[in-house]
Amino acid sequence: MNSLKIFAFAILHATVGLCIAQSPAQTVWLDQLDLSAATQGYGVPNKNLTVDGKQMTISGTTFERGFGTHAESSLLIQLDGKAISFSAQVGIDDEVHGHEPASEFILLADGKKIWSSGIMRLGDPAKLCKASLIGVQKLELVVTDGGNGNYYDHANWADARFETNGTSTFVTTNPIPGTPYILTPKAPLTPRINGANVFGVRPGSPFQFVVAATGERPMKFSVKGLPKGLKIEPNTGLITGIVSKAGTYNIVINAENTKGKANKNMRIICGDKIALTPPMGWNSWNCFADQVSAEKVKRAAKAMVESGLINHGWNYINIDDFWQNNRDSKDESIRGDFRDETGNIIPNSRFGNMKALADHIHGLGLKIGIYSSPGPWTCGGCAGSYGYEKQDAITYANWGFDYLKYDWCSYGNVIDGMPDNDPYKVSSLSYRGGDQLATASKPFELMGEALKTQPRDIVYSLCQYGMSDVWKWGNSVGGNAWRTTNDITDTWTSVKNIALAQDQATAWANPGNWNDPDMLVIGTVGWGNPHPSKLRPDEQYLHFSLWCLFAAPLLIGCDMEKLDEFTLNLLTNDEVIAIDQDPLGKQATCIQIIGDLRIYVKELEDGSRAVGFCNFGQDIIDLNYSDFSKIGLKGRFTVRDLWRQKDIASISESKNKLPLHIPAHGVLLYKFTPLK
Repeated sequence: MNSLKIFAFAILHATVGLCIAQSPAQTVWLDQLDLSAATQGYGVPNKNLTVDGKQMTISGTTFERGFGTHAESSLLIQLDGKAISFSAQVGIDDEVHGHEPASEFILLADGKKIWSSGIMRLGDPAKLCKASLIGVQKLELVVTDGGNGNYYDHANWADARFETNGTSTFVTTNPIPGTPYILTPKAPLTPRINGANVFGVRPGSPFQFVVAATGERPMKFSVKGLPKGLKIEPNTGLITGIVSKAGTYNIVINAENTKGKANKNMRIICGDKIALTPPMGWNSWNCFADQVSAEKVKRAAKAMVESGLINHGWNYINIDDFWQNNRDSKDESIRGDFRDETGNIIPNSRFGNMKALADHIHGLGLKIGIYSSPGPWTCGGCAGSYGYEKQDAITYANWGFDYLKYDWCSYGNVIDGMPDNDPYKVSSLSYRGGDQLATASKPFELMGEALKTQPRDIVYSLCQYGMSDVWKWGNSVGGNAWRTTNDITDTWTSVKNIALAQDQATAWANPGNWNDPDMLVIGTVGWGNPHPSKLRPDEQYLHFSLWCLFAAPLLIGCDMEKLDEFTLNLLTNDEVIAIDQDPLGKQATCIQIIGDLRIYVKELEDGSRAVGFCNFGQDIIDLNYSDFSKIGLKGRFTVRDLWRQKDIASISESKNKLPLHIPAHGVLLYKFTPLK
């Protein structure tokens, strides 16, 4: 064989070998994969159908294949470098006609954003999503809300497919472990007095405070230094009465049972400020939504007492929307006159006598909250307070309510000159005409002034979704708390995005004024369709830890009659709750970022610092930490694990390192106390 033939034979042999070694390209459709691993804000993931189970249609164009979901949504796919590219047509489904959804579609390749649709709205033509995936190990398909909440954000990944190097399928996964584990030690049988160390009341207002204490019952309570006008019920620890004279009263609370004694120093501050620590309690919305009733509220209150949550400082039972009559519902139980002939608001037939309900809740040692809107209609289309602000404030006080959540909702239509329009419209989260700040604050100022003139303290919570930087002016209109964000959902994407946005409001948190990142999404939630929270256990530990670090109002959103052991473990750790209730009232800030690790530090009244080592990534973080000067600590200090309630180290900031093992989407919550 001559040299030319040898060369030709070698080329042919190499080419054949190459063809044998390489597999032909293959298409893998997204709908061929297991979509059940996806998390989303509403409903369940659907193959080839919308989240409501209909054919996918984007701006009039129909699609046969794809993934129908709802913001906030996340689907993680393990590619292991075997995909070449991904493509899809994305957009909002036409089935939500008549509403104003907005979403953004995002591709994350190994944690890095490689494609984004930008904000998409109803009626926008489908947008082509196309990205190279060569070398990518994990791909995450994310749908976030478009800045106006996730209402009706029915999102489609239509005609979604992978081009691969021969692989016929991929595995969808959730890398965060799903098995619950308990960290909170059980409370001892000896008395232990929990709850806030300070309580605020206005002169002449009815005073109600129940001593939160764990330990074997029966238990006897007493108080030294109680101001004139107050008394304590020795069997329950309920302090009631009226303080007429302004001032600071230092008291000592005592608790005793057959196992031992306990005492605690506390301050009662009688002045012009209330809610000196963030409110703690329950709200009906995330559990019952439009199906709430007086009977369900009573049962939630009973569960708060019988579960022992009251002994850890939980004390508000707050009714959300749908206690009023509704203008659109076909349910006769919530249809009827909105107001009587003198303008007094009328509760629907599910509630009836609201004063009797408030008296019942107070009789359990708890407080009660109510809900309204500065617009003519609430978010759900029930009667709002527009034009009746002072009258409604008087009514709430006469009924005996202690808390008002005031939800922007249809006031957006008042601004637009359409007070009878869609109650779900939030003025597209914008203001039109006039000065923006004056427009934003006006309706809240009206109700704030009305509440101040009432003969009882009513905590005033502004549900305004963070518009116009409400944290900068919420106090000026009488607010005690204000939402910094759109509504939360029980998804990792929602909790993460809300958490990462809180630093902007930090400086405005102080006693009596609290930034509110929305309710807790732990336990059995569902907005009328109950299910266990979609957050994994480590995500719930991180969620609760961050809300305590943020000095946020702690409002349970779950079914109180379905509290499992894991949820109770989250809600009854007194050392973790004490971080939220610290009298200094400072909010934690993120002082350091190391990859996916964010370190939050909260200054405490006793000079110590609560530190959250928060892992926002999908992999465990192992780290020997030594940068203690950034936490603000010098010299020697003890380190206490607050979830496990035990000291773990005594460390010098100049010599030692602290080993950290932080779960994916998890947290280590430590308290650093300087040693003298």
